[in-house]
Amino acid sequence: MRSARFISGRLMAGIAVAALAAGPLSVSALAQSQPAPPTGSVAGTVDPAAEGSPTRRVDMADFRIAEGVVALVNDSLITSFDLRQRMLLLVAMTQLQPTEENLPAIQRQALNALIDERLQAQELARYELRLTDEDVEAEIEEMARQSGVTARDYYDYLAEIGVQPETLREQIRVQEGWRILVQGRYINRARVSRTQVQQTLERLAGVAAREQYLLGEVYIEAARVGGMQRAMDGANQLVQQMLQGAPFQAVARQFSAAPSAESGGDAGWVVLDDLRPELRAAVQQMEPGQLSRPIQVQDGVYILFVRDRRSGAATNYATLRQAAIQLPETASEAEVESAAQRLSALRQGQTCDSIIGAARAQGGMVGSDLGEVDIEDLPPQFQQIARSAEIGTVSAPVRTPFGVHVVAVCNRRVGAAGVPSYQQVENSLINTQLSMLARRYIRDLRDDATVVFP
Repeated sequence: MRSARFISGRLMAGIAVAALAAGPLSVSALAQSQPAPPTGSVAGTVDPAAEGSPTRRVDMADFRIAEGVVALVNDSLITSFDLRQRMLLLVAMTQLQPTEENLPAIQRQALNALIDERLQAQELARYELRLTDEDVEAEIEEMARQSGVTARDYYDYLAEIGVQPETLREQIRVQEGWRILVQGRYINRARVSRTQVQQTLERLAGVAAREQYLLGEVYIEAARVGGMQRAMDGANQLVQQMLQGAPFQAVARQFSAAPSAESGGDAGWVVLDDLRPELRAAVQQMEPGQLSRPIQVQDGVYILFVRDRRSGAATNYATLRQAAIQLPETASEAEVESAAQRLSALRQGQTCDSIIGAARAQGGMVGSDLGEVDIEDLPPQFQQIARSAEIGTVSAPVRTPFGVHVVAVCNRRVGAAGVPSYQQVENSLINTQLSMLARRYIRDLRDDATVVFP
């Protein structure tokens, strides 16, 4: 079953793709695509040896489908006109070059998308939810703005390739309505607890200290396209098209069955241990900017794009509080000794919770919360305490250029750069749950539907 996905309709800018010389495909120069139409070009050339047998391009202006009904979804018809319009729109969105080899895959994807949208439209009607024309036009204007053109330019571009305005409007109307419906029905079920967020943050902090890969992914589900061989054939065609300039993000958005499809195939930063063994082996051979060959897994085929890689760098953090007596560097030894004796007496029986209050109750002392700090950023006199003192204890007095201090070590952890904020993790967990619920929703609608192919 093809995964339902939240597609805002906004076109993503194209990204550069290249391929490996060994294992993955090789190219003689970087194949780079520009933002989505109506502007767009390909820079660089593709090594003909990497392309296999020649392909014959199909001019979509000459492409015809036998007139009639191609599918009946409950009581809703999908006509050959609808299918051809959707194929044209798919080609425009992805910048694929139609060929005799990939045309069947384009047609299957277009038909599957239409079937899902008919089911979604029927569900929207059941809940009496319909976007206004103004909302739809506002969405299209935003699409055009992100492509650097006006809505009129965008409509003109679609008209040149034979796509009628209502085809785009109806797609946007259903997809945006479906997103609203799913959020309205399931937002309460998608709530996450503080514990879930904290556990995820801790896991990410540990992961961030290891080597990571920023991955893009396209997943072709074998059962959805008619078997593993079709999935492999389709994936090979998509790889060729992306090497020739089709934007990875646009292809993922239209063809991928992974939850990441809604974000243009962005799988985020991952460590190798989080990947399936087949994917892990491929990624280990890849460098940033490289696109994998199709990788077969149990239920389908993946195409991976390594966008970036970074080495994990562990950072030690400590949460500290202190009591101090301020003294200049020119203070006498007697003054320093007197301050140290007062602080030694104060520290007895104190904890992280009490040290600040105890210091402030004394004349001539200050108590302060240093918060969580990178141990490397601390004065040298504090670093050894922060690294090795038992959590919850208060140190012996130490001298710094600013005075004499006792330091309470309240917590210590290992982290790294790139760890998201609490709010970012919470939003990500909610979106993941919503995406899962949406896929289950459309799967159930398909299971209950009567879909007939005359």
